[in-house]
Amino acid sequence: MTVYKGAIVSCDAAGSVQRFLVEDRGRIIYTGTVLPEAYSQAPRVDLGDGALLPAFADTHIHFLSHALFSSGLDVRDANTIEEAVSKIAAFAAARRDPVILGFGASAHSVAERRLISKANLDLAAPARPVFLVKYDGHAAIVNSRLLALLPVKLCSLRGFDAESGLMTQEAFFGVTNFVTGKVSLGATLASMLTAVDGLAAKGIGLLHSVSGVGFPLDMDVTLESLFARGLRNPFQYRLFFQTMDVGKVLKRKLPRIGGCFATALDGCFGSVDAALKEPYTDDAANSGVLYYTDDRVRAFAREANRAGLQIEMHAIGDRAFDQAVDAITGALVDFPRTDHRHTIIHACLPTAKGLEACAKAGIALAVMPAILHWEQEPLSYLETIMGERACKLSPLGSMRRMGILMAGGSDAPCTVPDPIQSIWAACNHYVESESLSIQEAINLHTRNAAWIGFDDKERGSLEPGKIADMVVLDRNPLAVDKRALRGIKVEKLLLAGEPYRSGQGRISMLLRGLASRRKI
Repeated sequence: MTVYKGAIVSCDAAGSVQRFLVEDRGRIIYTGTVLPEAYSQAPRVDLGDGALLPAFADTHIHFLSHALFSSGLDVRDANTIEEAVSKIAAFAAARRDPVILGFGASAHSVAERRLISKANLDLAAPARPVFLVKYDGHAAIVNSRLLALLPVKLCSLRGFDAESGLMTQEAFFGVTNFVTGKVSLGATLASMLTAVDGLAAKGIGLLHSVSGVGFPLDMDVTLESLFARGLRNPFQYRLFFQTMDVGKVLKRKLPRIGGCFATALDGCFGSVDAALKEPYTDDAANSGVLYYTDDRVRAFAREANRAGLQIEMHAIGDRAFDQAVDAITGALVDFPRTDHRHTIIHACLPTAKGLEACAKAGIALAVMPAILHWEQEPLSYLETIMGERACKLSPLGSMRRMGILMAGGSDAPCTVPDPIQSIWAACNHYVESESLSIQEAINLHTRNAAWIGFDDKERGSLEPGKIADMVVLDRNPLAVDKRALRGIKVEKLLLAGEPYRSGQGRISMLLRGLASRRKI
């Protein structure tokens, strides 16, 4: 039994802050402003100026990609293309990977204001295949060496450009499948374990990972399932299978379906292919891309909803957002369900009509506040391609006022999975009226995040009876100016009342995964 004394930010329905919390054998048995005599002799932790909150959650992360790129090459901090080329060359000289995996290329954070090219990659690593993914995770640049290795069938895919080396849309997905298949199992598992430790250091104890990028026999989904079940600590891992094949999900007995890739309805603003109702401001011929017809998305949603699955779909532009809303609401008319928790991911440019439909049908939104202050995709760029619509992006305040439940994610590796930074961004929207209060922003990664994944009965708030998944912060976020939130530090992650433990064997983890019936 342990007593915690200090600012206990409960994240309960009333948003209460308690003075004491008592944990016993992994469960919370008491919270309140006065400590009962029965607990007065228990060991005590004094939080001082800090605070105790529910463990954070990230409700949209491409975990396998995040893990691989986190252990690989990151050029997000390069200020010039020359600097990026130098980083790639140094990485290539130091590593023997079959393919050099890199992340973070952007035309907006380098002095040249252009995207790094195939020629630049050839200069950096002429004898090594290079796959450098853009910061938005929806396109990549490849060098000549990698182009020579690609199967001929990929050359006919939409978005394949051998001359520039830029891969977008279906070509990007196809080349991604090819490249990730070249990474060894041992290296992949090592990267995944390191990535979980990194998430825990940010106070994250629950994640929603979207998996399924085209591996033969969906082996990436199998690997993530074994990984999630085999972790020796009680880190919570919820898996979304990115497919429109409902049968595949039912066969694996997963309760949810969707994400990006095969369930992405459009592209993104970084690649100027998010599906819009009106053309992009700087290109009257371009309104983005819808990957599927309305009929195809409706049929998928009906089948998944009838099967009792929770649905998530990626929709960034307003045209894609309305397509997602139409499909989900139609599925619920076809087969009504009262606690479906269907979710639209991103919802960056929602329509008023679509939001009203979400509020009425109980459709949740998995939002990414960190993109509001994204160095690789600044507001100045968004204003160039979208005009005044840039000020209508991620209207968190409006969504909250309409009663729509929102949960927070990072879309990692696109943004760094760091709930503190996400909370800061949500409270400091560049349109002030669309900012959230500090408590509302915290709820994105605690209370609401647990609800969106059907974990709310046991997690997401510090209330008696719930599992003691908690995070200790060095300051109380409710007691600081919202502009200073990003300076708060995570001191400790507690899972079922115990400090998070890092490090474990890869083989033993897989064996535990095979035998475990742990919830994922």
